[in-house]
Amino acid sequence: MVNKVVKTEEEWKAQLSPEAFKVTRKAGTERPFSSSLNSYKTEGVYRCACCDAELFTSETKFDSGTGWPSFYAPSEPENITNKKDFSLFMIRTETTCAVCDAHLGHVFNDGPQPTGKRYCMNGVALAFEPMDVDGDGKVLGGSAQAAS
Repeated sequence: MVNKVVKTEEEWKAQLSPEAFKVTRKAGTERPFSSSLNSYKTEGVYRCACCDAELFTSETKFDSGTGWPSFYAPSEPENITNKKDFSLFMIRTETTCAVCDAHLGHVFNDGPQPTGKRYCMNGVALAFEPMDVDGDGKVLGGSAQAAS
């Protein structure tokens, strides 16, 4: 069980950019190809932009061609919650942060193996931290700037 982070709407507004607030707290969607995280190839960890919970690593990131950062599995499954989303006249599975309830994006069943999942995340909902995730003592992929 995760330790929940609970803040008022005013506290979230003070912490987040207007776009990050709209996406994470109001279940919005950023424009495709608008996030620099979509093309990141640097080794590291993707965290929730609201509460800093670890969500994904570069090891499961792939180019889905959709315009949003995509992953085939969370690195910390207990930090992810999936629920049915009936908005926009379709049924999808919404992915939220289990720690702070931030809207992250959606998960689809058209991803690569080994899971067959595509966690299609809003880049503005993520914060990137360059880190050695494969244990080789190096951060591969260049010198990415931390983004949020």
